[in-house]
Amino acid sequence: MIEHLYVHIPFCHRICPYCAFFKHTPGNTQLAAFVKTVLAEAARWRGQVQPRTVFFGGGTPTALSETHLERLLTGLHETLDLSQVCEFTVEANPMTITAGKAAMMRRLGVTRISLGVQAWDAPTLATLGRDHSAEEAKETFATLKNAGFPSLNIDLMFSVPGQSMSAWSETLATTLALKPDHISAYNLNYEEDTDFFEKLKRGLYREEPERDAESFYHALDTLEGSGFRHYEISNYATPGHESVHNAAYWFGKDYLGLGPSAVSTQGLTRWKNMPDTQRYIDAVQAGVVPHQEAEALTPEQHQLERIALELRTAAGVSM
Repeated sequence: MIEHLYVHIPFCHRICPYCAFFKHTPGNTQLAAFVKTVLAEAARWRGQVQPRTVFFGGGTPTALSETHLERLLTGLHETLDLSQVCEFTVEANPMTITAGKAAMMRRLGVTRISLGVQAWDAPTLATLGRDHSAEEAKETFATLKNAGFPSLNIDLMFSVPGQSMSAWSETLATTLALKPDHISAYNLNYEEDTDFFEKLKRGLYREEPERDAESFYHALDTLEGSGFRHYEISNYATPGHESVHNAAYWFGKDYLGLGPSAVSTQGLTRWKNMPDTQRYIDAVQAGVVPHQEAEALTPEQHQLERIALELRTAAGVSM
């Protein structure tokens, strides 16, 4: 029985120049049809999955309207047995949350929100192409807190072009003042097929490992000094708020991915859904399995992945 479920929702109102995940603006996509299709794909796995964790990622899951998101959450409860879920995470951006949407998600079993803030200073937010101000992000965090979610995470990013060490330090201080339960602090990577990567190739941006290290250790010292446990390279948690879902990836557990471009792993078999939302919808509605590619891992490949991922964690690798 598969115990970990990921649902990919690829929609973003604005495309960030650093993001390499499969995503796009809603465009002409019929969102009601998208929701119906994800639920139809989930129905095929009824009896084979009983999630302990659920994670809605993207894209921006909360870019869905309150109506569509409620239909997806309600439908998932009707389609799969979610009675054993101990952690239900939804990724969110500040400009896509209302009090009504937050209350609805909490009512339908969401226990954890991961809020993509990335920075608190206006110049860094502008470089990252974010569509929110620091004040709007703070208001959103307060809305989520008032909705009663048991666990709140804030996503941050360092080594952004033009970001000074003082700006990074201030971002950490502002985040700590909000008292989140979990903080993810990611080193900016220049991923292919992004605007940032093109600027790197043209020499407009440059990688600076020494700056990366300085920013990383500053976050480590600051967050651990404030009571957070550094339990994975990019993740810090107050006691009891470590991400159970992400730990499933790091420690080689089976997981099912639903939605366009979602990846699944079961035993030594891994497959990926087609990274094309309309083709995904058409395939599932036609009764076709929406997989684009699949691979059979060798035991050696699986072991190497386990070593690489577990070395990212505080637990490390068993000799």
